[in-house]
Amino acid sequence: MNALKEWATVVRALEAGDQTVLLRKGGILEAASGFVIESKKFFLFPTFEHQSLDNIKPQFARYLDVVKDRPDEGQNVITSYAEVVAEADLASLEKISALSEFHIWSDPYIKARVSWMPQKTLKAVLLRTYKIPAVHIPIKPEYHGCKSWIDINANPEAGIPVLSESEIKVRLERFLEVTS
Repeated sequence: MNALKEWATVVRALEAGDQTVLLRKGGILEAASGFVIESKKFFLFPTFEHQSLDNIKPQFARYLDVVKDRPDEGQNVITSYAEVVAEADLASLEKISALSEFHIWSDPYIKARVSWMPQKTLKAVLLRTYKIPAVHIPIKPEYHGCKSWIDINANPEAGIPVLSESEIKVRLERFLEVTS
């Protein structure tokens, strides 16, 4: 199954229900194509680069603790997968800002992401996250680099949804209201 590389802090926020939307343009290696959803269901593969207090809202600073608890060198631990509920391509900073309730990133970080490759729209992806028993993954050379997707030769066990069906429905309605 595919895995999406995402900050460990964001993965923890998704697992806690404090984040339900990802805002992506793609990695440096995807500059030409931009971010493309390669799978509607995927592992969340925590990464430990580029995370700092400046990049997240102060009330979510606790999620930075996960960076201190990173797995041993050459290993990673996957504890969740996600399913795409809805997606939208956004160019309007007003609409992007209106999605602030759905994520832990700071306003300055979001503005920096919007400014990077300004010719590309930002992909907003509403996710439903599921917690699973820990899956220990050896890091392969092909997992390295600034790319969004990697192929993990594993399938998740049945997961426990982080948010209820009714909570997801409310967030979907709000997401569609903002992105339409």
